[in-house]
Amino acid sequence: MAKVKTAFFCQNCGAQHAKWMGQCTTCNEWNTLVEEIVQKEEKHKWNVTAEKSGPNKALAISQIQIQKEQRIGTQNQELDSVLGGGLVPGSVVLLGGEPGIGKSTLLLEIALKLKEKVLYVSGEESQSQIKMRAERLGKQSSNCLILTETCTQNIFKNIEKIAPEILVIDSIQTLYTEHIEASPGSVSQIKESTSELIKFAKETGVPVLVIGHINKEGSIAGPKILEHMVDVVLQFEGDRNHSYRILRAQKNRFGSTSELGIYEMLSSGLREVSNPSEILISEKDGDLSGTAIAATLEGMRPLMIEVQALVSSAVYGTPQRSATGYNLKRLNMILAVLEKRAGFRLGAKDVFLNITGGIHVDDPAIDLAVISAILSSNNDEAIPQNYCFAAEIGLAGEIRAVNKIEQRISEAEKLGFDKVFVSKFNKISKKNRAISVVPISKIEDLYTLLF
Repeated sequence: MAKVKTAFFCQNCGAQHAKWMGQCTTCNEWNTLVEEIVQKEEKHKWNVTAEKSGPNKALAISQIQIQKEQRIGTQNQELDSVLGGGLVPGSVVLLGGEPGIGKSTLLLEIALKLKEKVLYVSGEESQSQIKMRAERLGKQSSNCLILTETCTQNIFKNIEKIAPEILVIDSIQTLYTEHIEASPGSVSQIKESTSELIKFAKETGVPVLVIGHINKEGSIAGPKILEHMVDVVLQFEGDRNHSYRILRAQKNRFGSTSELGIYEMLSSGLREVSNPSEILISEKDGDLSGTAIAATLEGMRPLMIEVQALVSSAVYGTPQRSATGYNLKRLNMILAVLEKRAGFRLGAKDVFLNITGGIHVDDPAIDLAVISAILSSNNDEAIPQNYCFAAEIGLAGEIRAVNKIEQRISEAEKLGFDKVFVSKFNKISKKNRAISVVPISKIEDLYTLLF
């Protein structure tokens, strides 16, 4: 009997080592090496009947012919905008997200909407469970075929019979190939199964949508190389306590990574949110102190979000600083600027900050809205609801210019705001607007105009 050969694989980066070590020499992570059985045998193709083709020829860049990609529309505007216009034939899309966030629901909705023949392969749910989910979504389709299988060889046998135009895999961690003796979900199984799917997609031109689970750190479970292998990596995020979900593109070989899709999770499935500004701004009976509206950008999409602040006297001696949906370090920096440059005594007060809607914002243009909300709560004076803000704060207390200011002003004008406060260093076109643009350069100017 031949000796079983084993190797040690890093669960973080996928690097192979001959022996166990405490630290991976490739990515420098500790305690990530796991032992797996390896077999030295010829790599099998996804299609057993495929003929061997000759090697590719090298071409000069001037000789390469460019063909415009005919994208396949998903009948879902939010997903199409994130993908850059639809699915590219032969592309592999990886969709990651927390358990229960709505990954399977989103892809099943798309599979039931599409006119093309779709093969939905599930390794986690039975056909009856998927049928019940489809009934809950209120959609039926004769073009969507459901297959419950985890072995890639059996999946490809079904593909040869059915000849689908789009393939959906739920999920990559449940698949295994018979060519490797390792458990499903291990590093080597995920790598091999993904490589087989990629070969299939590139050779046939069939788009493949793959669901991937995430680990406790929030990244795709399995080796990091998985994200490098696929063409598109999408992240589905959201707060369990809120019904809104955000779809971001972390990697896209066929479009921009700055696009964003917003959905609302309902009992009947995911609803596309075409105007998220109406959702993110809460309805109030009257003017309340500590709230300010910021004109932000998520990718290429302008959004109006509500910033809430609460400033109160510190009861327990050490002042508390807390931020939800905003970077806490940036909040501390803004408070230090207010203390040092503007003379506001906030060092002995508790400051709490919240971005409504359950979203996380990294745009520096909301700094001015954060300062306005903090000063409003500190003075206990309300800012008019028809005011909005778009500017960055520097460490010297100056109001800095931000990019794409015209888009921000247009969005505020469209939603009926009367005034927008921006940096005077922004170059703004002088055209007639229904909204008043107020240029300011210092925090003192802002305080004078508001209070």
